[in-house]
Amino acid sequence: MIQVNELVKKYGSHRAVDGISFDVAKGELFGLLGPNGAGKTTTISVLATLLPANGGRASIGGHDVAGDAAAVRRLIGIVPQEIALYTDLSARDNLEFWGRLYGMGGAVLKNRVTELLDMAELGEQASQKVSTFSGGMKRRLNLVVGLVHSPEVLFLDEPTVGIDAQARSRILEIIRGLSGSGLTVIYTTHYLEEAEQLCDRIGVIDQGKMVALGDKEELISQIGDEDLIRFQLDPGLRAALGSIAETWTGCLGIAERRGKVEIRARDGARLLPELQAWFQTQGQTLEQLEVDRPNLETLYLNLTGRGLRE
Repeated sequence: MIQVNELVKKYGSHRAVDGISFDVAKGELFGLLGPNGAGKTTTISVLATLLPANGGRASIGGHDVAGDAAAVRRLIGIVPQEIALYTDLSARDNLEFWGRLYGMGGAVLKNRVTELLDMAELGEQASQKVSTFSGGMKRRLNLVVGLVHSPEVLFLDEPTVGIDAQARSRILEIIRGLSGSGLTVIYTTHYLEEAEQLCDRIGVIDQGKMVALGDKEELISQIGDEDLIRFQLDPGLRAALGSIAETWTGCLGIAERRGKVEIRARDGARLLPELQAWFQTQGQTLEQLEVDRPNLETLYLNLTGRGLRE
């Protein structure tokens, strides 16, 4: 459904998007991850025909983004990071306004608006001005506005920024349902847990470049399958633990870091009972235990040395 090949977008000498390539299949929920300023929104803006590219090619539904922008716009919906609503209008009026811009009207538009208000759980507030809405209500309406014309591709640019946990959960639930219905979605975020929960495949962007691409398991496999177990231990017992830990199945090494002992293991959960048993033989209590498993943040830190939320 979406093909991107060596896409470039420059602002002066700065390459905001620097030769990225990726494909998105029909019905796929594709996550675009990266820190602020990585190039996520710029990529979305080029694909949505809002910005011209300086190099490379991109197509949506077989239509070239640069050469056939009108056809692309008929296929896509956009939910921008900034709220794109008329606050002096009601929720229903906002949806009807955007629907008419797409040539909708009559019973078709009326039924679609009612369907979307129900989806966003705003049916009871349909006649209220958007200016009276909470942040979560605005985000939900912002989301369904992008769906009013039943697009085949939906661009979601950080749709859960600045809202509480309950509103965020409802938006993620809506997005899961959309993906299950066959809609193709590109989802940009710097919330790692959202990408891990929602996305079929993930592309990680840093400084305009695609630094990793694949499903979650493929990406995490790039950094190996090691767990880290950290805990507090009396300095006088560390040498004894080092001798015995090396004999434990799956132990890959032991070190001291920032005042704690750190064990690398193939499967931390399987090694923990042996560690607990050893503590008991020493008459000690296992304290300040931490178990870190490889995840997308570990991958990103390994690739760039920076956190995703920077």
